[in-house]
Amino acid sequence: MSKTFTKGDVASHNKPADLYIIIDEDVYDLTKFQDEHPGGKKILTRVAGKDASQQFWKYHNEGILKKYKGKLQVGSLDTKKPAALPTPPPSPPAAKPAAASKAVAPAPAQAAADDDDEPLDPFGDLVPFADPSWYQGYHSPYFNESHAALRDEVRAWVSSEIEPNVTEWDEARKVPDDIYKQMGKRGYLAGLLGMHYPTEYTENRVAAVPPEKWDLFHEMLLTDELSRAGSGGFVWNVIGGFGIGCPPLVKFGKKSLVDRILPGILNGDKRICLAVTEPDAGSDVANLTCEAKLSEDGKYYIVNGEKKWITNGIWSDYFTTAVRTGKDGMNGVSVLLIERSFGGVSTRKMDCQGVWSSGTTYVTFEDVKVPVENLIGKENQGFKGIFPSPIQTLLPPKSTKLTPPKVIMTNFNHERIGIIIQCIRFSRVCYEESVKYAHKRKTFGTKLINHPVIRLKLAHMARQIEATYSWLEAIIYQCSKMGETEAMFRLGGPIASLKAQSTTTFEYCAREASQIFGGLSYSRGGQGGKVERLYRDVRAYAIPGGSEEIMLDLSIRQSLKVNKALGMKL
Repeated sequence: MSKTFTKGDVASHNKPADLYIIIDEDVYDLTKFQDEHPGGKKILTRVAGKDASQQFWKYHNEGILKKYKGKLQVGSLDTKKPAALPTPPPSPPAAKPAAASKAVAPAPAQAAADDDDEPLDPFGDLVPFADPSWYQGYHSPYFNESHAALRDEVRAWVSSEIEPNVTEWDEARKVPDDIYKQMGKRGYLAGLLGMHYPTEYTENRVAAVPPEKWDLFHEMLLTDELSRAGSGGFVWNVIGGFGIGCPPLVKFGKKSLVDRILPGILNGDKRICLAVTEPDAGSDVANLTCEAKLSEDGKYYIVNGEKKWITNGIWSDYFTTAVRTGKDGMNGVSVLLIERSFGGVSTRKMDCQGVWSSGTTYVTFEDVKVPVENLIGKENQGFKGIFPSPIQTLLPPKSTKLTPPKVIMTNFNHERIGIIIQCIRFSRVCYEESVKYAHKRKTFGTKLINHPVIRLKLAHMARQIEATYSWLEAIIYQCSKMGETEAMFRLGGPIASLKAQSTTTFEYCAREASQIFGGLSYSRGGQGGKVERLYRDVRAYAIPGGSEEIMLDLSIRQSLKVNKALGMKL
């Protein structure tokens, strides 16, 4: 049980050999910590035996407190009140008879709950708009107890193991390999493929959700909660290359190839990335030049060329690579799974503006011999099979019943959905950090939150976040209900538009949060550390996966073509 101190008790521990301080009514013994303190011993000596809350929060953020709390806290002041539990929503006047008999869980791809269901219990700090509304006791047609259980599980892991260390990892440009291994052991990698949970390829399971109940809202929630760490580098490190490099292998790779490769990837022992972008071929993927020529005996493709800005490439064992096997344009592109062990693969880490720990890489292929068995999909049909445009497959007549496919989202759509989820949560992080800071920081004799101009900034952040998130929920629901052909045909345009919407929202929220934090968001670390880091990461989301300009143009072009095929009248 935690020991209780009076302020007088703490004041007696005011010597270098016996040094206690108070932070937010909690008492810490820093006697043995002085040599480790980055600011030196003298700063600690000046606050020995005193309340150092103001000095601490001037230089540090909550992650630092979480990191050292378990090691250094020895008790609390006798004036500290127990943390209040959230007040649950009022009970209904009378339970409906049907509610007591409900025991059947929703089908794997069905996330909607009955209209009569009660909202889930409030969760988190309850800062308005800092979490999705269903976290805060509002009704939702999409989420149920299994989603709440996953949310609790992932948040506990991120809060205890990730958030306290993410600044250190970002500065080191590397997330420990054990964290990626934990992603595999926890079953998270297997749940991020945009499809059913692949029990046939891994024995790992998500503790909170049985595989048969796993749906797209669980996947969305997993990415969302990982993003609460407030680091694009961290999120890209653990799910970036995997989330876009692995689905094409699973969906289009030969069974023998998938059987050999996938278990090691899902267990977190091996890493995979997507290698499409080149120095001279970014959004215009049809112009890529990395060449794969068939050997004279027809057993190998000989690959030569370069790839640039490849997420996780520096650590990857496998590269899902777009190569030119035929004529110019999109009809000459194929996809190969290139294995580092083949030889001829060299990687060089790139130094970029943001997402420092993501392992962004320049890749060079020199006479790499790739067995023809490593062809993913069909030769010269890389666009059509792996990276299709929604308009390339026309929706069958309404009378034709669409068979639900194994994979719900196409690869580019899957990548963009991931970017959208991350951007919205990063926007919430910027907003939440700003709200909490505005309730602490005083200017001109009053707290920031009392200034109308600050409340206006928060209001504009909140309205954009909630509007964007609501659109995301609607699209995820449509993905869960449509067959692949229909989803590919109808949702490519909206997803492209939402990708642009989410990145502009993220950029807006990062800037406004920086204005609220002032100089604290300009220096790395400290109270404004999350905002400073996320502001650096903004461009890494606005450009990859399709730049905002291309996404907006694509959204209108595709949507007009789709609706024309559906009978649009002008």
